[in-house]
Amino acid sequence: MTRAFLLNLRDMLGIALAVVALCALAVCALPAAAQTAAASVPAVAATVAEASANPYGLAALWSGSDLVAKAVLVLLLIMSAGSWYILVVKVLEQSKMGKQARAAQAFWSAKTVADGTQALDADSPFRFLADAAANAIKKHDGLMGHIPVNDWLAMGIQRAVDRINSNAQGGLAFLATVGSISPFVGLFGTVWGIYHALTAIGISGQASIDKVAGPVGEALIMTAIGLAVAVPAVLAYNWLVRRNKEVMDEVRAFGSDLHAVVLGTIKA
Repeated sequence: MTRAFLLNLRDMLGIALAVVALCALAVCALPAAAQTAAASVPAVAATVAEASANPYGLAALWSGSDLVAKAVLVLLLIMSAGSWYILVVKVLEQSKMGKQARAAQAFWSAKTVADGTQALDADSPFRFLADAAANAIKKHDGLMGHIPVNDWLAMGIQRAVDRINSNAQGGLAFLATVGSISPFVGLFGTVWGIYHALTAIGISGQASIDKVAGPVGEALIMTAIGLAVAVPAVLAYNWLVRRNKEVMDEVRAFGSDLHAVVLGTIKA
């Protein structure tokens, strides 16, 4: 029993010595780990600061640009915002006119032209056509009475159709203008950036990358922004023109049928 006790005591002492050794190693490693962590903190902070102070980002482009470059950027921003605004507004207007064209089919079920006119929405272009036809009939007197009623009624309806078409075309000229000139505005910014690059080279006396990278990057960004403004404007213009054609076909068809109905009512 004494021998077994001694063996157990020896094993316990060995385990205790191993634990003490591990604790000593851990205590010795703590200062080194602390020093490593302390050294890594400035490195991480420097990396973050370097990323936030990117000399070739958009923020650096704006802060480092002169008055001309900023004016180009602001002009491109205004053209882009205007293009998107017109796109949204015209899509809503055209959708509303499409719904009004479907609702205008109830006009032909009315007993009289006046009843059909009252059934249309007050802001509907088809209501505007019906009112124009009624006004043409009322004003067919005096010198205008010498004009045949058929021609006079056709003239009144055609004027109303032209006015509706003019209102439907509103804003499309702006899209066409933006799509045409925004690439050249961006190109002007590109030329201005290259001019700055050449000026920096001339002042420094050496064509080092750090002297020309900023202005050249500014020039390339200007070109990209100009194209980013032009492409959506051109696509929106073509799409809206096609949708306008569809809506105006409905308006013209309604005007032609209205002309025949009103003329038949007069002769009757």
